[in-house]
Amino acid sequence: MSSPVEAKPRQFTPANPDRVSLVQITDCHIFAAAEDCLRGMNTRRSFEAVSRAAVDNSGHLDLLLATGDLSQDGSAGSYAYLARQFDDMEIATFWLPGNHDEIDNMREHFTGNQIDAAKHILIADWQIVMLDSTISGEVHGRVSGNQLQFLGDCLRAYPEKHGLVCLHHQALDTGSLWIDQMGLLDADRFREKITQHDNVRGVLWGHVHQETRQTIDDIEWMSTPSSCVQFKPNSKDFAIGTETPGYRYISLHPDGSISSRVHRVDNF
Repeated sequence: MSSPVEAKPRQFTPANPDRVSLVQITDCHIFAAAEDCLRGMNTRRSFEAVSRAAVDNSGHLDLLLATGDLSQDGSAGSYAYLARQFDDMEIATFWLPGNHDEIDNMREHFTGNQIDAAKHILIADWQIVMLDSTISGEVHGRVSGNQLQFLGDCLRAYPEKHGLVCLHHQALDTGSLWIDQMGLLDADRFREKITQHDNVRGVLWGHVHQETRQTIDDIEWMSTPSSCVQFKPNSKDFAIGTETPGYRYISLHPDGSISSRVHRVDNF
């Protein structure tokens, strides 16, 4: 459950009153040792390529959302490295844990001038809620009763603001059987809770290392590629994809609509 400090909302004013501009970077899988690789890819090099591309290609960014599995080994060194990198991007950064993260190390070492542990962000006509879907020691996830209560409290406190809900585990199946078996337990219950709130406009996650997007009853449901290794889409068994690392750029508009596109780094 979020601490009182994490639960306290943070308020921002976007640079452009016509939209809130943000990027999602997810599933970085950083190791303590700079030379370590995941499936042959150096995750620090791929993360640095993605973060540079996000800054260079997106124009002004109001926020950065880091949606879990930021570390591969849960080490203090991996979070200290990421903190330095996110500080260098000079964008207000909000995070949530994934199944590879160690939450105590994360809270202690993932700190910096740009990094904020708050899980409720208010900006212009929008509110962003960051949920913890992890289960200690498990690959799959669940949105607990406490987290659902937190979500409901946030959305009811600001019914006039459109809602973007973020978590690590997928809320919808991807079509890749093996990863969908490691998704969100009680996903039907979570989706039902989402639809009970008229102000939710989008749900955003990581975990699946691939891009998906569906519009269901005017709500955008989106997953985002990893900043390192990709998983092959529509695969029955575990398989690595040929796509390059990426991130998602999102514009949140005053009318509640969401514009979004995935960008991948070239020649990596």
